[in-house]
Amino acid sequence: MASPATIALIIFLLHSFRIEAEEIKSARLLDLMIRDYTFKSYTKSFRTGKLHKINLPSNLSGIHVDTVRLRCGSLRRYGATIKEFELSAGTYARPCSKRILIIRQKLGSNWSSLYYSNYELSGYELISPVLGLLAYNIGAAAEVRIQAGMRPIKIDFSGANEKNGMIPMCARFEEDGRVSLWRQPRANVCVATGQGHFGVVVESPLVPLRRRESQWRMAVGGAIGAGVGVFLLSLLARAVLVKAKKKARMEEMERRAYEEEALQVSMVGHVRAVTASGTRTMPIIHHHHDSRPPHRPSSS
Repeated sequence: MASPATIALIIFLLHSFRIEAEEIKSARLLDLMIRDYTFKSYTKSFRTGKLHKINLPSNLSGIHVDTVRLRCGSLRRYGATIKEFELSAGTYARPCSKRILIIRQKLGSNWSSLYYSNYELSGYELISPVLGLLAYNIGAAAEVRIQAGMRPIKIDFSGANEKNGMIPMCARFEEDGRVSLWRQPRANVCVATGQGHFGVVVESPLVPLRRRESQWRMAVGGAIGAGVGVFLLSLLARAVLVKAKKKARMEEMERRAYEEEALQVSMVGHVRAVTASGTRTMPIIHHHHDSRPPHRPSSS
C-alpha cells in the first residue's frame, strides 16, 4: 500500500498536469503534452507494428491518440498503415537510430480552435477533424522527420462534412505558422510528403454573409440618415414659419402704432372716442389804413 506521502505526490503531479493542460494555448504545446502522455503509457510490452490506444486525462477529452512502434528499416521496406494515414514503402525517418514511436492524433472540434488561434484561416472553414502524425526516437523521445519516398503519404478524410457546391481543399498546418493549401487528388483523400497536421477546408460561407450584413447596415444607415434629414428639414420649416409669423406680428404692431399716432383717442364722458388731431390756426392781425379813427378838427 502506498504511503500518504506518495499519494500526496501523485495527487500533486496530477493536479499539475491538469493545470498545465488547461493552460494550453498553442498547437505546439498540445503536441508536447500528447507526447509526454504517450511516453508515460509506453512500455516494452508494446508489440512492434501493433497499434496501441493512449488514454488521455479527462481535461483532454475529444482528442484520440494511437501509437505504434516501428523499426526504421521495416518502415522503409514495407511502409505502414496507421488509422487514416497510409505510409507507402519507401517512407523513411531521419534521424533514426533503430526504432521510432509514431503518434497519430485526431482532434475534436473543441481542440481545433487552437488552429484558428495559431494559424491564419480567415476566409476558410475547417470541415474535418485535424489529423496529426508525428514520430519520435524511442530512446530520447526526440522528434524525427518522416519523409515519403516515391509515393506520397495518403490521408483518409472520409468523415469530413461535405459542403454542397464548395470545393474542398487539403490544408497542412506548418510549424512556422503558415497554412499550405492544395486540391484533393480525389474525394475525401489528401496526400502529403511528410509528417505534420492536416485538415480539409472550404471557402468560408461567412464572406457573402458579411457582404449582405454590410448592405443591410448601409440600408439601415441610409434610412436613419433620411429620417434625420426629414427631421432637420421639419425643424428648418418650423423656424421659417415662426420667423414669418413674428415678422407679420411686428408689421401689424408697427401699423397699429402708426394709426394710433395718426388718430388721437379722447374720452367723451365714459366713452372712448377716436378724434382726428386738430390743427390750430394762429390768429393774424390785419392792419387797414382806413381803420384809423377820423381826424377831428381842433376848435379854435
